[in-house]
Amino acid sequence: MIGVQSTLRGIPVRKLILTLIVFLAAGATAARATSIYDFTMKSIDGQPVSLKTYSGKVVLLVNVASKCGFTPQYAGLEALYEKYKDRGLVIVGIPANNFGSQEPGTNEEIKKFCSSKYNVSFPMMAKVSVLGEDKTPLYQFLTDKSQDPQFGGDIKWNFTKFLFDRKGNLLARFEPNVTPDSPEVQTAVESALGK
Repeated sequence: MIGVQSTLRGIPVRKLILTLIVFLAAGATAARATSIYDFTMKSIDGQPVSLKTYSGKVVLLVNVASKCGFTPQYAGLEALYEKYKDRGLVIVGIPANNFGSQEPGTNEEIKKFCSSKYNVSFPMMAKVSVLGEDKTPLYQFLTDKSQDPQFGGDIKWNFTKFLFDRKGNLLARFEPNVTPDSPEVQTAVESALGK
């Protein structure tokens, strides 16, 4: 047809369609998922990491940020990891810049900060969004209240923690003010490791 515009408000229609397809596919993945093992993320170095890699381990997922009042929790997370990693605990740090732009750095900058300031040795993923329309599929799954009324709901701030048993079942959610060295976290981790 003559005169058909291939842009909508300056955005190519093809790009809009591709973006919509990717968004819908990500939502469909989150909707079909039954555990964290159904997700693949990118490591802080850009390599794909299937969370199925952690099957048989107790997993603590934490959305992290480098310029937050809770950032010193990196030290507690590393101590927790060092204390229990030989018994099967893995902590997975997931940087996000959703709250007060407190994770503005690149993945390389985040990795350098974590290793130089806190000697982080637990796995770190690439920066993602954990809130809003661009929320990564893993966090769509974790925060879906219809799927999990007890632990679902939007992430409120950096350093929200999700604890999973060795089979990938969600055991607990800890809000940011609950520190890694708190009795609640320590007891829950000990319990999960004992099973």
